[in-house]
Amino acid sequence: MRRSCAALGLLAGIMLLAAACGGNGADQSVTIEPDEPVQIRSMLSVTGAPSLDLRRAVELGVKDFGFVHGHDIQLGVPLDSGCDPAKGSAAAEQVIGDSQVMGVIGTSCSAAAVAVSPLLSEAGLVMISPSNTSPALTSDLAGNPSSDHHPAYFRVSNNDLYQSRAVADYAYNELNQRRVVVVDDGDPYTSALAQAFRNDFHALGGNVAATATVQKGQTDMADVLAEFAAARPDGVFLPLFTAEAAQFTRQMREFDGLEGVTLIVGAASLDSEFLALPYSEGAYLAGPETEYGSNVNQATGRSAEQVLAAYEAAYGGTPPSPYWAHAYDATTLLLAAIQRAAVRDDGNFFTRAIGVDDEGRLRIDRATLRRDIRNASVDFHGLTGPLSCDEFGDCGAGVENIYHHTDSSVTDPARLPVVYRFAP
Repeated sequence: MRRSCAALGLLAGIMLLAAACGGNGADQSVTIEPDEPVQIRSMLSVTGAPSLDLRRAVELGVKDFGFVHGHDIQLGVPLDSGCDPAKGSAAAEQVIGDSQVMGVIGTSCSAAAVAVSPLLSEAGLVMISPSNTSPALTSDLAGNPSSDHHPAYFRVSNNDLYQSRAVADYAYNELNQRRVVVVDDGDPYTSALAQAFRNDFHALGGNVAATATVQKGQTDMADVLAEFAAARPDGVFLPLFTAEAAQFTRQMREFDGLEGVTLIVGAASLDSEFLALPYSEGAYLAGPETEYGSNVNQATGRSAEQVLAAYEAAYGGTPPSPYWAHAYDATTLLLAAIQRAAVRDDGNFFTRAIGVDDEGRLRIDRATLRRDIRNASVDFHGLTGPLSCDEFGDCGAGVENIYHHTDSSVTDPARLPVVYRFAP
């Protein structure tokens, strides 16, 4: 049925598609007048775990994409989803209140996405995240939807089940660790990654000797560190955000019984702020590819080197995290899908807008847009590499690296040496 509906859309446009597929064209179709822009929004974190570099990359993606069939692209005022379900819900309600918005780039954090995804799904919208990684938002990678999966949701970052497998394999087989301890902060990202790591490490024959949960904003880690020291671990897996990871790492380095214990830090702290800390030296960090080199985004024709140069020229300095490239790819993937889904009203009938040069209105059916995100992602090559969205919204290739950080004067994640590479 999906193929026949798509074929109908190609032949007869949005009204015939709605009739044949049973959709509500009046409710789901957005009309864009000849002098109106195509509207999308960024819903990233301004507070909580700020991601200014992601928002800037979204802006560059919009600029480089240019137009959708001659229509300007408008981002509007950036919305702050924080790393918080309440802020995410409030931002989602603002988007839902604007009937012209076609889609959202966001959220930055999985905790906000858990709240946003069902709201945007119910409203018929789509969201593409550059940096959410919790398995709860998509699937178990074995064909089963997760608890918080909703049809609005897509992401170009990797499912954390890949990061978990990379960390477990490196710890057990490369570092020869047999007893480890794990800490999280209770949110959907850190807790899901911690649980996945426990499962993967146990499956390899390792022993997770202790687990603990700290609170967001917690600064005194003494009780957790005492529990961990008593477990006499070979290593610690620390999938915390930078604020808590910094406190934990500093105190761990000075804590009796843990001074020489190996530390592996999750991707949430793979950023310039954590790398600049003197006590971060010696840590291993897990995360996505950071060096994108000559990769070219097919929607804009711009290479990673060109986009990075434009970023530095426009904003000064290098992005503090590797997810700037994911944000650029998420933006262009969404816009490419909008371009594919658009049909043009020439006054008599609807046709696919591609190749049509009349001055009519654009109409975009939101249900068609969801399907076309997957269509646009087939063999889509971005700055981060090939993207292909599965039925649950996972679009990333699953490649994960382990980096070894030995010099706190090196704060650019792209300059860290790779000591291990995982690919599904």
